[in-house]
Amino acid sequence: MTQPIDLSKGPYPTRPTGGHDAQPYAPGAPQPGLQAYAPGYGPQGFQPQQGAPLLYLGDMTVMPDAVLTPSGPLPLKGAMWSVTDMSRTDRTITTAGVVLTCVFVWFCLLGLLFLLMREDTTTGFVQVTVTSGGRTHTTLIPATSPQAGPAIVQQVNWLRSLSM
Repeated sequence: MTQPIDLSKGPYPTRPTGGHDAQPYAPGAPQPGLQAYAPGYGPQGFQPQQGAPLLYLGDMTVMPDAVLTPSGPLPLKGAMWSVTDMSRTDRTITTAGVVLTCVFVWFCLLGLLFLLMREDTTTGFVQVTVTSGGRTHTTLIPATSPQAGPAIVQQVNWLRSLSM
């Protein structure tokens, strides 16, 4: 059975002294075992600041000052963005149109009008690449509609303006 969490002393973690006299950490106070680094930098180099994500683009999350990728964070300032639309849209006759044409072709040839029933099918991906801090990350976003490519290009153009 788990113990209920006591938030009466605040939402901050308690010092590992144990017992009932444990005091909560004060916000901004140095915590034992942590080293101080310049703001935005940690032991692995650039570390993003906290904030609400601006945009999700494939497996990348764009924060106000960083681009979070599966291989680690990249600085947003000075990032170079490229986008390639590798999708295509095909227009084909629907299966229902072919069946209805076969059924109604004998009635005054009006059944041939069912061959005008068309559908658009979009396949492919939109590739987005970001280069920053000496590293590069590429993601492929599936194109599900003819408007997917131009929409992603517009988002990347906005990210380019933020990266300056």
